[in-house]
Amino acid sequence: MSELSDAIKSMVEEKGISQELVLDTIKQTLLATYRRKFGTDENAVVTFAEDLSSVELASRKVVVDEDNYYDEVTEIPLDEAQELSEEAEIGDELLIPIDPKSFDRISVQTGKQRAQSAIREIQKDELLQEFRGKVGEIINGYVQGDKDGDLIIDLGKTQGYLPRKNQSPKEFYTKGDKIRCYVESVRPDERSDKNIRVLLSRVHEDFVRKLFEIYVPELVAKDPSIEIMKIVREAGYRTKVAVAPRKVDADAVGTCVGLKGNRIQAIMKELDDERIDVIKWDPNPLEYIANALSPAKVLQVYVIDQARKEAVAIVDESQLSLAIGKQGLNVRLVNRLCDWVVNVKTQEQFAEMDVSREARAAADSVFLEEQPEAQGVELGDDEMALTDLPIDKKLIEKLNFYDVYSVEEFINLTEEDFANMPNLSAEEVEKITEIIKENVDIIEDE
Repeated sequence: MSELSDAIKSMVEEKGISQELVLDTIKQTLLATYRRKFGTDENAVVTFAEDLSSVELASRKVVVDEDNYYDEVTEIPLDEAQELSEEAEIGDELLIPIDPKSFDRISVQTGKQRAQSAIREIQKDELLQEFRGKVGEIINGYVQGDKDGDLIIDLGKTQGYLPRKNQSPKEFYTKGDKIRCYVESVRPDERSDKNIRVLLSRVHEDFVRKLFEIYVPELVAKDPSIEIMKIVREAGYRTKVAVAPRKVDADAVGTCVGLKGNRIQAIMKELDDERIDVIKWDPNPLEYIANALSPAKVLQVYVIDQARKEAVAIVDESQLSLAIGKQGLNVRLVNRLCDWVVNVKTQEQFAEMDVSREARAAADSVFLEEQPEAQGVELGDDEMALTDLPIDKKLIEKLNFYDVYSVEEFINLTEEDFANMPNLSAEEVEKITEIIKENVDIIEDE
């Protein structure tokens, strides 16, 4: 195999550049050299041997009569043409081989510079395309160095950048350590004509999401049985992951935790034993709040101001510090997870609060230990209670939360009313409507 084919093979295998791009680069280099010498490359022709053992540069010239010979770059006199080909006639085109050795030093240097620049650009573009496809994914690498706390990560074909702000405050690495990171962004490096800038993170919420997808295959199956609704995190300390079933019989929390906790323990190990709470998501924000305060056990949740999304969670004295967390970490994560402002109080502390009677009554439907049905609500003689119909108790509790106790009150609700009931899904509204249609004869006023 020739030196040329060896060089092409080397570039393809070692630099990861496609053969097509290598050949195009060689062609463009020869054309640049030709253009430097002759002022144009419109009539230059580059041809590779089938086995890539050689490349030929030729000049396409038109055969002209000597009296009409004006351009030595694009034309050739008839007598010279016939020396090359006896059958040449005026108007024919001939390919005249060009000896690269005939090029002057400056022309050759121009070609080399163009080749080097082209190869760097090709490598950079291919790296950029490859790593842009990894954005939002997890990537493995090795710690290559440390610059003022920012880590340089060897990713094989290029380097990654893990700034201090994207590192967990409890994790420490030394040169040569294997590390797994989330690819946050990829862009060209303005400071280099051959490198790209791969920004990495170990604190991003989606880093945790991707770890769950690795260890909990049910999340990424063709027909997933569970899904992650939201993740909040204070890296190095605690993460809360809200999960929900997509199938009726699926146990979202149990699936993520795994048998004897094997799955969640593996994920925690990836995060240097950072605590992870897997929370059961619930469309009812008050039940969701109670779940989110895990590992604390919540007795009750009261709405203080629904418009401002303010609530109070009542816990036993022994559970107070656990619910709030060290330096307020647990309840702070709950606020972010549920998008509510949650205060945690004991029963005694709540009794001392200046909470209106109406606010307390509105919370009666969200007791967690044993939720009693709304009592003391007087219905008119011509009204039918929702409890008289085969409607699920939880759905009735949701309607009671919005002061809807009778069939008549429900059927008089407008689309705008339903839009202001975030606890009630469209599917649940449709289900209740069907039950009412099946069990009640609705007589419209004339």
